Amino acid sequence: MELTTITFYVVALITVGSAAMVAFSRNIIYSAFSLLGTFGGVAGIYVFLGADFVAGVQVLIYVGGILVLILFAVMLTHRITDVQITNRSVGRIPALVVIGIFILLLAQTILETPWVKAKEILYVPTTARIGDLFLEDYLLPFELASLVLLAALIGAVVLSRKELKE
Repeated sequence: MELTTITFYVVALITVGSAAMVAFSRNIIYSAFSLLGTFGGVAGIYVFLGADFVAGVQVLIYVGGILVLILFAVMLTHRITDVQITNRSVGRIPALVVIGIFILLLAQTILETPWVKAKEILYVPTTARIGDLFLEDYLLPFELASLVLLAALIGAVVLSRKELKE
């Protein structure tokens, strides 16, 4: 096996393992931190697909923004670990049946699909071209989007600030 194939399988295993930890962990802190491995693994798979821009956006937006927001929300929630959840096993049997059906359908699809090996694909970096398009052909829509985001940010600040009573 080639090194790239082994690396792909390691990244895929980390992604699936982290996603399983997110789904099956009883501790919300562990689930939130496992989400980091899932998002990082997805970014790694995008790199293997030759989508370097999408991988970078995955890291910046999801790992850098969404995950940090989730972690702050979890950490700032007081006594979240003291919450007692009852009826945790109510939906396990139906969930296992649905998962079993989906696994059977997936296995059937994998076995019955006539897989064709593609010829060697040359990956070309796309990030520089997208940046050039943003700053040349699509400069006006890019700047308008930044103004809309700025207006939304100012609106969020105005709505969330406290009114001072005199």
